[in-house]
Amino acid sequence: MATIFSKIVQGEIPAHKIAETTDFLAFLDVSPLVMGHVLVIPKQEIDYIFDVDDDLLGRMMVFAKQVAIAIKKTVPCKRIGVAVIGLEVPHCHIHLVPMQTMSDINFMQPKLQPSQEDLATMRNAIVKNL
Repeated sequence: MATIFSKIVQGEIPAHKIAETTDFLAFLDVSPLVMGHVLVIPKQEIDYIFDVDDDLLGRMMVFAKQVAIAIKKTVPCKRIGVAVIGLEVPHCHIHLVPMQTMSDINFMQPKLQPSQEDLATMRNAIVKNL
């Protein structure tokens, strides 16, 4: 069964796409911990990050690094936190989260509910810094 992320890759569900290659996609989390929270996924549906082929995983991290640099140029923060939880959606994904403090990457805190307009504005600002 296709995951929600596979449906985004196929264009069945809209997303605020930040960057895309033949193998990877980065898009804004619609319920972010903080504004600028991006998800990076392989387009291939693989459930667990450590099941990803070594070459693909390495290239995925390089892709994520490029996106993280653009986020940091866009969102005032000390660092871009990286998290792989893997329980929310059965499709490997990396969270890139702008951080001022450790609590900014606490997945137990309430998520934001930004408008589509706010997400579009954030997407455009990050894309300009790629």
